[in-house]
Amino acid sequence: MTHFINKQEASRCLQISATTLKRYRLQGILIEGVHWVRLNSRCIRYNLELIQNWVQNRHDPVAHQKAIENYQATLLSYQGQPRKNT
Repeated sequence: MTHFINKQEASRCLQISATTLKRYRLQGILIEGVHWVRLNSRCIRYNLELIQNWVQNRHDPVAHQKAIENYQATLLSYQGQPRKNT
């Protein structure tokens, strides 16, 4: 099961400031619907597993993309959709 955390927890887990985390989000480095979700206009939650994987693999986009695809495969909205051959 995916664990979503608030910005304070994400900041602590990644050992970066909340400001840096927000900058990564606004610059598109962290992707909405993948690395983070917006619950309402004032509430953002971060996907702990994927943001930790991004830190480990940020210089290896192929490895991180595989983690994203594995995550998406677990979502009900992706069940039954054909997979792309890469």
